[in-house]
Amino acid sequence: MPALPRYTGHMTDDRRIPRTALLLGLAGLIPFLWSAATHLSPDLSRWAGQFLQPMFLGAVVGLTYGTVILSFMSGVLWGFATKAEGAEATVAYGLSVIPALWVFFMVTDASPNSTIFLAAGFVGLLLLDAMYSAWGLAPRWWLRLRVMLTVVVLACLAIPLQV
Repeated sequence: MPALPRYTGHMTDDRRIPRTALLLGLAGLIPFLWSAATHLSPDLSRWAGQFLQPMFLGAVVGLTYGTVILSFMSGVLWGFATKAEGAEATVAYGLSVIPALWVFFMVTDASPNSTIFLAAGFVGLLLLDAMYSAWGLAPRWWLRLRVMLTVVVLACLAIPLQV
């Protein structure tokens, strides 16, 4: 096993998205893309329904997975907040819990309203990502990755609202 890089106390100034972060980020889109595909294709949904529970098909999987991801991203922001000090840390920690609380209170079922609230949560998360990046708490490549992923997530969440 290769040795882990030693933490030097600062984020890289590199604007290139690390390959592993990019690949894992793209892999994280698979459930959203699956949600959209099984919503758009009744044949695919019927075929997959032979093997998968209903929660893994159509809009429901997008809502379920999106809820998990929005909560996970609160933890990522919390991690970024650990770099801050004083009043900035208080604000950063406080803001970091908003995505998890938002999804907990607003995404309550598989309705179109919950889908809209989930999408709004991802837009809000992107705004928080931009703030943490501007404050120098996130790596310089972070916002590039988050914009790319968020565009795909929002497109996938929008599909059940259109069809």
